Amino acid sequence: MRRTERYKVKGPNPLWHVYQILPFGRTAINTVLIEIGRFCPSMPFKRKLYGLTGMKIGDETSIAYKVTPDIMYPHKITIGRNCVIGFNATILCHEYLVDEYRLGEVVIGNEVLIGAQALILPGVTIGDRAVVGANTVVTKDVPPNTFAYGNPMQIRE
Repeated sequence: MRRTERYKVKGPNPLWHVYQILPFGRTAINTVLIEIGRFCPSMPFKRKLYGLTGMKIGDETSIAYKVTPDIMYPHKITIGRNCVIGFNATILCHEYLVDEYRLGEVVIGNEVLIGAQALILPGVTIGDRAVVGANTVVTKDVPPNTFAYGNPMQIRE
């Protein structure tokens, strides 16, 4: 099971009144920084931009073109050193449902490869030297030194 905190809401769905939960200004700044970073070809500059949002990114980590970190809760993302996050991958730390929202940290270990268009859901940890295949939906923890692939996700050691 993913490690998420659940928050029940009354009335309209939580996304309807998201800025009562989150500061609009901080989310707007995060959006601008992340959108610039998504298109930025310089890995060191991209890491600095993302660092301004509160993301923790290890040395020599490469985040490919159009990767989308969570714009609302980027400070809940930790990526280790010497990782590769592939084209158009998405890292989410929140889920907004009809009557609740959930938040969870995403921790990616060292020397991890995340394939193109992978979707990482809130509350998961991906262990050191793990490989997540392209188009994988990461719905639970990925142990170190394993290969995760598919939807539903499967793990091969």
